[in-house]
Amino acid sequence: MDLSGVEGVLFDMDGTLVDSDAAVERAWLTWAAEYDTDPDAVLAVAHGAPAERTVRLTRPDLDDAAVAVAAARQLELQYEDLADVVATPGALELLAGLRLPWAVVTSADARLAEARLGAAGIDVRVLVTVEDIRAGKPDPEGYLRGAELLGVPAARCLVVEDAEVGVAAGRAAGATVAALKGVSGDIPISDLGELARLLA
Repeated sequence: MDLSGVEGVLFDMDGTLVDSDAAVERAWLTWAAEYDTDPDAVLAVAHGAPAERTVRLTRPDLDDAAVAVAAARQLELQYEDLADVVATPGALELLAGLRLPWAVVTSADARLAEARLGAAGIDVRVLVTVEDIRAGKPDPEGYLRGAELLGVPAARCLVVEDAEVGVAAGRAAGATVAALKGVSGDIPISDLGELARLLA
């Protein structure tokens, strides 16, 4: 795959740069129990998406105010759970050698993003969180905003994702998408070490 035209890289956070899958699942399982919701149904739609979207999909009976409270509770469960949060394989090496401008575009809020990135030892200059946009993934707004902040057209950006909603957001933004974990993107990659070799 020829990536010579790539001028900027937009990374998802959870599951892409930061291995937080266990923490994310623990928080959603606790939330599902508190909100009397099928945990399997919650986990089926939670990954990579804003908390509010998952709440609306799994508890359509809640009004807007209750959705906001439920989403806030879910984030609260994640803030302090950093025990096993680390950088994903190849992430630190990739970022250390990356000569292109890059940003992180996440469905987390700023508090959670900064906590997880800090736990993983990743210093980010350009960060787009769910608080910076009106519509979260699969809407392309976050990736379009990230590209704008880098000063690179979205069509010249490489989006790196591990979730279907994120791939959809990247494609809708007009970017090329590298996908981890067997997710269907434009460029399948096994880990970020492989991506480092492709970008080199």
